[in-house]
Amino acid sequence: MNAIFVESGKVALRVVEKPAPAAGEVIIAVRFAGICSTDLEIIKGYGGYSGIIGHEFVGTVVEGSRALNGKRVVAEINCVCGKCDMCLGGLSTHCRRRTVLGISGRPGAFAEFVCLPERNCIEVPASVSDEEAVFAEPLAAAIQVTRQVKLDARASVAVLGTGRLGLLVAQVLANTPCKLTAIGRNPATLGLLDRKRIRNMNIREVNQWGDYDVVVECTGSPEGLPLAAKLVRPKGAIVLKTTCADRGPLDLTDIVVNEVTLIGSRCGPMHDALAMLAAKKVDVAGMVHRTFPLADADKALALAAEPGTLKILLKVD
Repeated sequence: MNAIFVESGKVALRVVEKPAPAAGEVIIAVRFAGICSTDLEIIKGYGGYSGIIGHEFVGTVVEGSRALNGKRVVAEINCVCGKCDMCLGGLSTHCRRRTVLGISGRPGAFAEFVCLPERNCIEVPASVSDEEAVFAEPLAAAIQVTRQVKLDARASVAVLGTGRLGLLVAQVLANTPCKLTAIGRNPATLGLLDRKRIRNMNIREVNQWGDYDVVVECTGSPEGLPLAAKLVRPKGAIVLKTTCADRGPLDLTDIVVNEVTLIGSRCGPMHDALAMLAAKKVDVAGMVHRTFPLADADKALALAAEPGTLKILLKVD
């Protein structure tokens, strides 16, 4: 099968063997895959991963499951043992022996076929298109914020960064009663938020610092945390979404002095993401910048890395 392989910062289309499922695993024919900032950071060296990348996808189960055979699915990307203290303690996404699709120890979805545990797979409702379903994983990550911080009507919340993930987080939080402001620098994405009637401002327009109860940092840049530390009020909270290969210098003085709570935020509830897509509570169609065939993944990745580019999809089947 064809697959996009990353090794030592180089990306190549390779012909590799189709995966063979172990007990309890299924083979999925990938239909669409989405390029994420994490994929771009892996190419730069984040996590030290070499192999087939890609973790946002929708596909059809073709082998390994009577119940799911022929069904469209998305999947939880953490593959866990179910036996360690994390798994038994309800923290399976932090399994001691987990592999993570296209990120750590498990070949990813930028390929014709991908292999995953059957229990990771979630059937896609008929009302959700392939192009929408491919957003399920990053949308779940956005929903995770609502599980980590209190977002009632009194909460003043800033989403810092209006790129691929920031737009999803802003749309999710717009469904809560919090007082929301999205802060970015790209006029195109700020205009997209205008059309969705989500309050926003350019970072250059910010004249009140230390004003937000919660700042959700989605910049994808090492400069995001220092900016978030300026925006959050004393004893407020910063939710960190950014992962970078280049971590840069880190000065936590303001966070210590202002007694700010730092919250790391990663994967989220996939069932909730599909339900939100089915209910049309978020609009992802306007976030698709361009679609490329798998064979043109090098061009797709290059475009995805350009500032201001939103979601780039790979059409695989």
